[in-house]
Amino acid sequence: MRWRRSPGQDSGIEDRRGARGGMSGGRIAGGLGGAGMVGLIVALLVVFLGGGGGRAFDIGPDLEPFPTAPAAQDSTVVQEGQDPLKEFVAFVVTDVNNAWTAIFASAGQQYEPTRLVVFTAGVRTACGDATAAVGPFYCPADRLVYLDLDFFRELEQRFGAPGDFAQAYVIAHEIGHHVQNLLGIMDQVAAAQRADPGRANDLSVRLELQADCFAGVWAHTAYEENQLEQGDLEEGLTAASAVGDDTIQERATGRIDPDTFTHGTSQQRRDWFLRGFQEGTVAACDTFA
Repeated sequence: MRWRRSPGQDSGIEDRRGARGGMSGGRIAGGLGGAGMVGLIVALLVVFLGGGGGRAFDIGPDLEPFPTAPAAQDSTVVQEGQDPLKEFVAFVVTDVNNAWTAIFASAGQQYEPTRLVVFTAGVRTACGDATAAVGPFYCPADRLVYLDLDFFRELEQRFGAPGDFAQAYVIAHEIGHHVQNLLGIMDQVAAAQRADPGRANDLSVRLELQADCFAGVWAHTAYEENQLEQGDLEEGLTAASAVGDDTIQERATGRIDPDTFTHGTSQQRRDWFLRGFQEGTVAACDTFA
């Protein structure tokens, strides 16, 4: 992926590596429940446009309290220009925020940029104490994305998804949850899950697939701005496929249990990311239809 440092780029990053301690947090407050939820989500998208079985990164909308985070070890502060991975992450966060700012503005709406918190081992969040074991995630309560950079090594070595655009897909997916939060979709899903617990997993899957599609929408803008290089799209598709519930379950247990899916199959995640990339519109990402 073609990228560069730019003034103000680091404003999208909050570096908490070496921080200690934790904090308690609560669940997400819900809104509308019942059968009208899907119709409302479709309406939100139309108005906006003016017309599992293991880690798969990020947390669902109805959060259980995180396990207590261990105190992280003090780390050496890395000087600017000596931390290329952090600089790349900062670029992606800024670029994804800029893309959604333009998309919201084209619909007459105002986008609130999110920030990404870089941490090591454990971190405080408004959703509770988190450890690196949960993978990258978005906390709706403080509207921040959280990432232990070591996850990218695991993405390559454990999930078989190398490349900088695979990393960018992960970040764009998490910011996709921020977009859902701003649109009120996360609250509607959480309320519907409480109203009908039997649909909780299905709704979680639809929420995650929409975040994949939103990541694809950003990838479309990156393509239009000539930021993609040969093989980048395949890196993103490989990453989306690698973290499917079925793939993770089969790798971990040798079995696949669709009833426990919370993020979607490898094929679904790949397909929705690709759909967002090909269509480049929010309307293309109605996974609740």
